[in-house]
Amino acid sequence: MAQDILIVDDEADIRDLVSGILQDEGYQACSAASANQGLDAMRARLPALLILDIWLNGSSIDGFKMLERVLTDDPDLPVIMISGHGNIETAVAAIKAGAYDYIEKPFQADRLITMVRRGIEAARLRRENRELRLRGSPEMELIGNSPAVTALRNAVDKIAPTGSRILISGPAGSGKEVVARMVHSLSKRTDGPFVVVNAAAMAPERMEVELFGTEEGLAGGARKVGTFEQAHGGTLFLDHVADMPPETQAKILRVLQDQTFERVGGATKIQVDVRVISASSKDLHDEIAARRFREDLFHRLNVVPIRVPALRDRREDISMLARHFIRRTAESTGLPARDIDEDAMAILQAYEWPGNVRELRNLIERLLIMVPSDAPVIQAAMLPAELGAGTIATVLPSGAEDIMSLALREAREVFEREYLTAQITRFGGNVSRTASFVGMERSALHRKLKALGVANERGGQGPADVPN
Repeated sequence: MAQDILIVDDEADIRDLVSGILQDEGYQACSAASANQGLDAMRARLPALLILDIWLNGSSIDGFKMLERVLTDDPDLPVIMISGHGNIETAVAAIKAGAYDYIEKPFQADRLITMVRRGIEAARLRRENRELRLRGSPEMELIGNSPAVTALRNAVDKIAPTGSRILISGPAGSGKEVVARMVHSLSKRTDGPFVVVNAAAMAPERMEVELFGTEEGLAGGARKVGTFEQAHGGTLFLDHVADMPPETQAKILRVLQDQTFERVGGATKIQVDVRVISASSKDLHDEIAARRFREDLFHRLNVVPIRVPALRDRREDISMLARHFIRRTAESTGLPARDIDEDAMAILQAYEWPGNVRELRNLIERLLIMVPSDAPVIQAAMLPAELGAGTIATVLPSGAEDIMSLALREAREVFEREYLTAQITRFGGNVSRTASFVGMERSALHRKLKALGVANERGGQGPADVPN
């Protein structure tokens, strides 16, 4: 994805020279002959980097004054100052004023390109570091080898390079943002920003300001750059899109149609190039039927649908996920990493996980904090009681209190059926792994399952043997 660079210089030949150099390197260059033209261009669209002449003959303000105005509104914007009459004092003054770097005319093309690349990369790293501080270290990959995750990973690989809009559905905590980040990282926009908007955490009256920004001078404040503008050249992730107010839905629909919008309190058309990925834990068809979500917006967002499975539908990934979260938590907190014994892992794999992957991650963090410092392994007794209760309910048959009234053969058959059903569920239908755990030959387990009438999740007799 070509990044925009604005050149502000009073000399036409310098503007043309720099534009040509940048375009040869794959950048999209635009130019302005004065400070006022440059400020107008930035109001229309925020560039990835600004190349600014210091003296600007014929302008109402010089480059230093323009730099001050620009950085007041957009402190993260990298600015390279240029001058044909500079010296070391001028360079130092430019850096102190907030410029990223300084270059003197005449300059070598290679040196300018190196500065541009480093300036854009420095701005990207600042954005990422700020996000890490605000949100903690985000997950960037899908963990697991289950058929459901493998299919999801393959879908992401196909969809990411296309640039199409994506609507991600799935229960809360299942990893929808992880999928969105994977799409961005594998797309042609990977060098651009990834901007997250959580509609559920935003007051309705602030929604449009956050999305579209405000014009300079609104309510006496400086111009605010909205998230659509921040995401120019990259990806905007609209999480909990079903929680957007109807008025905002209408405005987003117009942005998706022509990629232009107006800031709150402004009349200037802002043009952006943004890939929109949206996500919802709610069924948007139900929201449309209840007239809480626009059907035309749904069709605009839902160009390519992706469904993220619940954790209970990929139980075979729980072991890998738990150990991954142990490593991540140990690295971020300095706590010692610990293993999980088989009994504890069996409980984790049998639990229903209403909070999905997020609940598992939070549990692992709590366990590393709370288990005794001299315990090298997390044992079943250390798990919260509600997890064990869920496991018991899974293993024991309904009416288990009446098992004492049965003959030994009948009671054993009831127990075996419920026990093997729980184990098959635990290992996601994988007969080989179930057989290994329960200590049976695979063929013997197949015969036992058939004899007991244990049905797989699709309704067949005997679960399918899913490859490892």
